[in-house]
Amino acid sequence: MGLFWDLIQQSQIQDHKSKAESLEVRVRNLEWELANTRELLIKTLKILEEQSGRDIDGDGRIG
Repeated sequence: MGLFWDLIQQSQIQDHKSKAESLEVRVRNLEWELANTRELLIKTLKILEEQSGRDIDGDGRIG
């Protein structure tokens, strides 16, 4: 019975490890996507300010 129980525990440990690694990959992908979204937002804001001639983000300058 002990060997069988050890196999079950090992399987559960492997499952948790796989889930943790999967979560790490998902978090890394989300962080990359967030950085790209921020970059696009800044570029878009700059173009909007230049086209409208207004300070949209309140930083005291246009563009």
